[in-house]
Amino acid sequence: QVQLVESGGGLVQPGGSLRLSCATSGIIFSIYAMGWYRQAPGKQRELVAGITSGSMTNYADSVKGRFTISRDNAKHTVYLQMNSLKPEDTGVYYCNGLTKGFLWGQGTQVTVSS
Repeated sequence: QVQLVESGGGLVQPGGSLRLSCATSGIIFSIYAMGWYRQAPGKQRELVAGITSGSMTNYADSVKGRFTISRDNAKHTVYLQMNSLKPEDTGVYYCNGLTKGFLWGQGTQVTVSS
């Protein structure tokens, strides 16, 4: 049974940082490209960062230079380090495959507000 469990969200002031984690189970994690997605209030879910099985990364322009995606294949976990957070980063963050989709997890809420 495939499970994606996101954690690490919270309320943070503009300019602050958060580190999100996504623990996976039920998949051969190391062979899949993974991504972090964001759904802002009233908007469609969008891809903000991706990482290949070989740890090559790419980012949406809106987060480039502020967010860093990484993975730990031994722990079957993908991370998103978010720095210099802005109010427009507010949303529910999810992880999922990039080229193969899995059942979505519950996501983790990130709220950037003073």
